[in-house]
Amino acid sequence: MTFERGASAVLAICIMAAASTPASAKEAGHHSAIADEWTSRISPEATAFLAENAQAMERMMELMHAAPTGDIDKDFVTMMIPHHQGAIDMARAVLRSSRNEAVRRLAQEIIVTQEDEIRAMRLAIGIHAMPAASPTGSTTRQGR
Repeated sequence: MTFERGASAVLAICIMAAASTPASAKEAGHHSAIADEWTSRISPEATAFLAENAQAMERMMELMHAAPTGDIDKDFVTMMIPHHQGAIDMARAVLRSSRNEAVRRLAQEIIVTQEDEIRAMRLAIGIHAMPAASPTGSTTRQGR
């Protein structure tokens, strides 16, 4: 898989998540009612995937909002690692739920390429060891 295809897949997932995020409390109630109606029509497996995917997105967004240090390279990598880890976490979620072999292969490729890119980013700023994976599969904030 090319970087462009992987990046496009991750971007599409991020756009879908952002588009479904309510902008106000009033919209949140409206979206919640729509979501409740929608989730009542989907399988428990799909509901579990959506919940896990939402947690991965939330974790990614939280970790991307690190305080700037003034070191452009370190700040960039500090924001990009959670972004790439979010893609890994979402790919792992789909692997637990999907039966589509093409999607499963794509998810596996995303995991491999994003892990490689995280290692490359860490090495680029002088962080040589990968942090231990958390129980949810995401890496810690070590090295920041």
